[in-house]
Amino acid sequence: MNSIWNRFKYSVQADLHTILDKKEDKNPIAMLNQYIRAAEKQTESIGKLIDRQGTLKNELEKELTQASTMAIKRRVQLELAQVAGEKDLIAFAEEEILAYATRTETLTTCISETANELISLERKFEEMKHKVKDMKVRQLQLMGKENVTRAHRRMDQIISPENDDGKVASVSELKKYIDSLGKQIDREYENTSMERRLESLIKTAETDNEINTTKETELV
Repeated sequence: MNSIWNRFKYSVQADLHTILDKKEDKNPIAMLNQYIRAAEKQTESIGKLIDRQGTLKNELEKELTQASTMAIKRRVQLELAQVAGEKDLIAFAEEEILAYATRTETLTTCISETANELISLERKFEEMKHKVKDMKVRQLQLMGKENVTRAHRRMDQIISPENDDGKVASVSELKKYIDSLGKQIDREYENTSMERRLESLIKTAETDNEINTTKETELV
């Protein structure tokens, strides 16, 4: 009866450990993993925004180049209009030169601000990537510690089950159970072997009887 109870106890404990292992899937490590995945996703998204900022800066520089080129062109045209005495062309060229000058000044200021903002963003982005990488390293450290702790706990359950808060039978009980189970298997094997030998004797006797009966019949 005691051995049956022990086997039942071991089965229940195995089921409990399986349940606890499933609950461990929702531990702080799992939450940290989720947070790091979200941080990595945000990092990728922010990286795209910074790339877009760099593209916008390039577009502003193109606009500045075009405005500067047109301003130079209009100055040349203004001189030609002045030589030709074309008042309306002179007025138009002067307005154009003023417009391009204003645009050039605005673009120059905007490009300078954009460049400074881009540098600030890139520096902060690099800092952010380092933070995420540090969290990744910390995650690996914690996962390693968790793995070692879980491995130790499971090994201790086998090596020193008597120290598991009395939930598992002592080592001597485990040995007795194993020895008892081994003896039971040996007895069953012996019984089976004996039965085979007895069955063989019966078959041999039946065969001998059949042979003797046949001989007697032939003599008659």
